[in-house]
Amino acid sequence: MKRDRKPSAQTLSLLGALLQQPRTWCHGYDLCIATRIKSGTLYPILLRLSDRGFLEHKWQESRESGRPPRHVYRLTAGGIAYARVQITGSDWAAMPAALRSRA
Repeated sequence: MKRDRKPSAQTLSLLGALLQQPRTWCHGYDLCIATRIKSGTLYPILLRLSDRGFLEHKWQESRESGRPPRHVYRLTAGGIAYARVQITGSDWAAMPAALRSRA
């Protein structure tokens, strides 16, 4: 039996940040800054969303020579639908914008 649980405030914050430009590739570091979620929390969420098919990811070569490639993420079509349902169907929509950015 599969359990559907409500996404955490951090997951909702991440989904909200990704929904701002859903088809644009985003670096994990940029998502850390946008959501104010620490990397130790952010990356496991990204992995879970990816495992569920809501995110796609790839390695992107650095534009600066000598820098290693970076992982980038973006929502899939199913991820966009999931994010919209989760954000509009939760207390997230009623939360003041200043608090949402810290969630």
